Amino acid sequence: MKKILIILMTTLFLASCSATNNSEDLFTVGLECNYAPFNWLQPEESDTSVFVESAGGYCDGYDVQIASLIADSLDKTLVIKQISWEGLIPALQSSEIDAIIAGMSNTPERSLEVLFTEPYYVSDYVMVIPNDSAYLNATSIQDFSGANIVGQMNTAYDVIIDQIEGVNHLTPLGSYPLIVHALISDVADGAPAEKPTALAIVEANPQLTFIEFSEGNGFEQSEDATTEVSIAVRLNDNELADQINEALNNISYDTREELMNQAILSQGNAE
Repeated sequence: MKKILIILMTTLFLASCSATNNSEDLFTVGLECNYAPFNWLQPEESDTSVFVESAGGYCDGYDVQIASLIADSLDKTLVIKQISWEGLIPALQSSEIDAIIAGMSNTPERSLEVLFTEPYYVSDYVMVIPNDSAYLNATSIQDFSGANIVGQMNTAYDVIIDQIEGVNHLTPLGSYPLIVHALISDVADGAPAEKPTALAIVEANPQLTFIEFSEGNGFEQSEDATTEVSIAVRLNDNELADQINEALNNISYDTREELMNQAILSQGNAE
């Protein structure tokens, strides 16, 4: 009986060690797989995609490419988990994932819950509109006074709308595909977005275009509304944050721009 017990305990110990080693060899990243060109889901494999078992498809995009480079730097295997936007921080805090790489901005509110790395992409805000819009000749965000403008829930896209005087600030929507539908169906006149996102949207939806604003006429950036996006880890994961920052330091500005351009051109594969 003692021998059986010892064998059983040894087996459990080895299994536990194996599981631990496997876990340590993985870099598990959470994102929506629903926010091109940063991330999207597609049915077919590509050179840059990662299979997502729970989604039954492949996640690709700028975030996935950045995550792959970081995983290589950490000498780990990249695992992608598809998680809704509002579920990302809880998933990180519960250790379901190791990091959030999902076009997330470092805001004072979020920084109370997670630890952010240095930015991995910086852009500008634009306004996405239908290509037959009455606002095609807008040159300032104030030209959208009285317009029906919609943003994405719990993002800077929603926060910055109130910079427009007299705007009709619509109830925010949960994802950008829902915003695209609102624009195409004339529920909304416009929606703020970062320029790469707008480029990807217009590429996939010829019914839409976007307005860029000159300095002083566009959306103001602040701590709560910045186009700098960073990677989030758990508050006490300082070592991982340092390792990720080191990996990011080795990705040049030109490489980041090239990866984003590739993502914009490739996002037509999204489901």
